[in-house]
Amino acid sequence: MQYEVAWVNSLAQVSSEEWDAMATKLATPFLTWAWLRNMETSGSTTANTGWLPNHLIVRKDGQLVAAAPLYIKGHSYGEFVFDNQWAELSQRLGRDYYPKLLGMSPFTPAEGYRFLIHESEDETMLTKMMINVIDQFCVRNQLSGCNFLYVDPAWRSQLESLGFSIWQHHGYIWGNNNYKNFDDYLKSFNSNQRRNIKRERKSITESGIHFKVWTGDEIPSHLFKRMYEFYADTCDKFGWWGSKYLTQEFFEHLDLIWRHRVVFFAAYNESDDHNPVGMSFCLRDGDRLYGRYWGSTVEVDSLHFEACYYQPIEWAIQNGIRQFDPGAGGRHKKRRGFPAVVNYSLHRFYDPQLSHILRNNIDRINAMEQQEIEAVNEDLPFKVVPIALDENV
Repeated sequence: MQYEVAWVNSLAQVSSEEWDAMATKLATPFLTWAWLRNMETSGSTTANTGWLPNHLIVRKDGQLVAAAPLYIKGHSYGEFVFDNQWAELSQRLGRDYYPKLLGMSPFTPAEGYRFLIHESEDETMLTKMMINVIDQFCVRNQLSGCNFLYVDPAWRSQLESLGFSIWQHHGYIWGNNNYKNFDDYLKSFNSNQRRNIKRERKSITESGIHFKVWTGDEIPSHLFKRMYEFYADTCDKFGWWGSKYLTQEFFEHLDLIWRHRVVFFAAYNESDDHNPVGMSFCLRDGDRLYGRYWGSTVEVDSLHFEACYYQPIEWAIQNGIRQFDPGAGGRHKKRRGFPAVVNYSLHRFYDPQLSHILRNNIDRINAMEQQEIEAVNEDLPFKVVPIALDENV
């Protein structure tokens, strides 16, 4: 049978039913049609933002049997895999690092990226065919390389066998060790950190702030716009490093398409139960919880920790969540119960000299990253070893 391949610059050219017949079976919710299409229609992933959608699709007898969500990038912002050293090296060698081809769910440092392939198809064969098409496209259009970020661990070995170099990174994941409640979770900490967490939580209560958790159909529609305002304010506080990748339209459209996955942890003053003074935004997928963004209009000690860590963990325990990925960054996470875990990106340069340098140095780079992961986990404030995390996070 003849396979037909095509490049599409919009998911509007693919039906949601065909796409999700493959995407909803994956371990991540961030490759579904509605999520990625919302990125496009909201103006978050466009040529103007440096995220030009360039998805590869494969049809057989007119039916969609495989797809790769891909983007042509004019910069590296919003990826959370910091490849500036490779960009600087390319510049010193007189090569252009941009544009490049990228496979990931935009602005989403959560593991699970892979090609979407229909269960009736030969995955190994189609993956190899799609990589060949991608290689030809990149060379023909003078793209410096092809990169897949936060990849599904089960998919990683397939791409390594096709010549991609593995670059190791780390994130932070909370695991539920069958805790009965938050106090039960606190028992896993050493006495010093247990006192510290209790003190931080008590300071929130004494400041007159209380939380309400909003999920699904219970969420007031005005909170989606309010969450954008918190997100935008937090980004502005961090200047260039906190660039606003997502538009207000993206958040407001979640009200229509994804509220069944949304969890808002909203902080209120005693005098006003309608307008939150702070809020964090998480997404639920089965027994997994993903932290996304947060913000506040008041400066209250430990409010960030309460909104982004303690409230989600307490809710996770109550609602059967097995793993909680709090999002990018890590300075505060290890002290609050998030062990470091490894994740991977896959890279291929089409310039022979860059490719040679990558292959000759990546093992040393990965060894250094592994040492950092081990150092973080040796310094965790637990009195017992936390739950062993499933690699297929």
